Amino acid sequence: MDTTQRTEQQRSADRRRRELLEAADRVVLRDGPQASMNAIAAEAGITKPILYRHFGDKSGLYAALAKRHTDALLNSLRAALDAPADRRERVEATLDTYLAAIEARPQVYRFLMHPAEGSPAGEQGFDVGKHAIPLLRRMGEELAQVIEDRLDLGPGGQQLARVWGHGIVGMMHAAGDWWLGERPCSRAELVRSLADLLWGRLAAAGDKIGGPGF
Repeated sequence: MDTTQRTEQQRSADRRRRELLEAADRVVLRDGPQASMNAIAAEAGITKPILYRHFGDKSGLYAALAKRHTDALLNSLRAALDAPADRRERVEATLDTYLAAIEARPQVYRFLMHPAEGSPAGEQGFDVGKHAIPLLRRMGEELAQVIEDRLDLGPGGQQLARVWGHGIVGMMHAAGDWWLGERPCSRAELVRSLADLLWGRLAAAGDKIGGPGF
């Protein structure tokens, strides 16, 4: 098989994988954590063995969906951080971007962060620590890098940036999870309250010389 044929086969496989992920997304939007491999295969118009051939098992499908949604969320968060506004406005915009994302697609959020809830009969539920926590770790490392690149935190700045990055993501996740379940206040009120909590040190830190600014 020549290089052209291999490339075309890879493109075809990638396209088919995207189509299957889009079918899985539709089922997750409808069923949340109860989305089953049977339902996803039916939505895609294929048999379950074909779905397994592409993703291995439900864990493989979960990982692919998690990457798809985490990539999209991180792109939105970066856009909020890069917006032409003052620092406080960008902090609030970043918090609001995260909360708006989980509010807009709560079933997807629950599938990713609470996958053990309502697992279909015959399908093993997920260990949240094994499957969901890595998503938060990835977001924490991404935010830590943004902080390190933009703020002058002095000696030990790299470690402090990681503490802040993971701490902020943990706060967003815990507060957002509680808010999504109980809706005790408006999204805008929650954003302002969380920004107030963060603002002291973020306001005091200077921009890193030569960095993109924060």
